[in-house]
Amino acid sequence: MDDPDTPIDEVVGAMDTIVRSGRARYVGVSNFLAYRLAKALGRQDALNLTRFVSVQPRYNLLFREVERELFPLAQEEGLAVIPYNPLAGGLLTGKYKHGDIPETGHFSAELGGFGQAYHARYWHEREFEAVERVGLVARQQGVPIATLSVAWLLANPATTSVILGASRIGQLTDTLVASDYQVENGLKSELDEVSIEFRRGDAKA
Repeated sequence: MDDPDTPIDEVVGAMDTIVRSGRARYVGVSNFLAYRLAKALGRQDALNLTRFVSVQPRYNLLFREVERELFPLAQEEGLAVIPYNPLAGGLLTGKYKHGDIPETGHFSAELGGFGQAYHARYWHEREFEAVERVGLVARQQGVPIATLSVAWLLANPATTSVILGASRIGQLTDTLVASDYQVENGLKSELDEVSIEFRRGDAKA
C-alpha cells in the first residue's frame, strides 16, 4: 500500500533492491491512487529502476471509482490489474438484508474494527438497492448473483484476474464458474447501468 509519509524515490528504490537481490521476481502495488502510481512509474523510469508490473485495487459493482483513472493508466502502462473484494464482502451474494445483524462474515460485530470498516463501506440503503437490481439481472440470466458479479469484473478489458476469498470451500462454487461465463456486451452494459452511481464523477451519474 501507498505510504504518503515515505518519499516515492525511497519506495521505488527499496523495491528495486528487493528484485535485484533476488528476493522477489516482480513487484506491484495495492490501493494506490492513479496519480501516485503514475508518479512512481515515472520515477522508476527516470532512475532506471525495476518497474511495478501490477496493481491490486478494490473493485466490484458497488465500488467502481477505479475505472475512471486507475484503469486507463494501467492499460496504457501495461500493468496487470488484479482486483480484490469482488463480492463487496459478500453483499453481492444476495444473502444479506439491510436489517440483518450478521453473526459471521465480513460484516459481523465479532470482527471488531474490521467489521465496522465493512459496514462503513457497504452497509447502506443505496448499496442494498443496487444489489437488488443486480440480483434481478442475475435471475433473468438464470445464474447466481455471485457468478454474474465476478464475470462482470472479468469482462472488463483492463482486468487481468480476480482475487477470490472464501471461508469455506462451498463458497467457491458460484465464483469459480464465472471464468467460463460469457458476459456479452449487452449484458455488461446493463450491469454497468444498474451500478453507474458507484462510478463517481461520471457524466452519466
